[in-house]
Amino acid sequence: MTLTMRRTLLWLTAVVGLYVGLWSVGAPQSFYDSFPGLGFIWVSIDGPYNEHLVRDVGALYLGLAAATSLAALQRSEVAAVAASRTVGLAWVVFSVPHLAYHALHLDGLGALDVVAQMISLGSTVVLGGLLMLGPEPSRTVRDAAEPATTDP
Repeated sequence: MTLTMRRTLLWLTAVVGLYVGLWSVGAPQSFYDSFPGLGFIWVSIDGPYNEHLVRDVGALYLGLAAATSLAALQRSEVAAVAASRTVGLAWVVFSVPHLAYHALHLDGLGALDVVAQMISLGSTVVLGGLLMLGPEPSRTVRDAAEPATTDP
């Protein structure tokens, strides 16, 4: 995977985190009532409003977005690959149980909502997985970034 492609995936993933995070932290009642927008309503059908929980989830997404953005800003290929693998793992660790929960709790959703929700939640699993994959940085780039060692 090229560095440009890796950065593109990082920024795309960061945007997902910012969208969810800024909305749920900044306007938790609105998030609860109408997330993800465009006429879909996925949160309020799952139980009573809990401002603390909505804000905490938003803060989690903002934390992931911040780390993802930092990874995208890494100047060297070695640092960008290492950082993107780390944030990719964080997204997968968060996203797999999140997706699993929602896949098991589809009551009250119409067919279009089910498909859209599974694609939406699955996208962060895929993006995180892609960020963890890819070839190692080229040997020359790695060698240039690593300090020289000498055997005694």
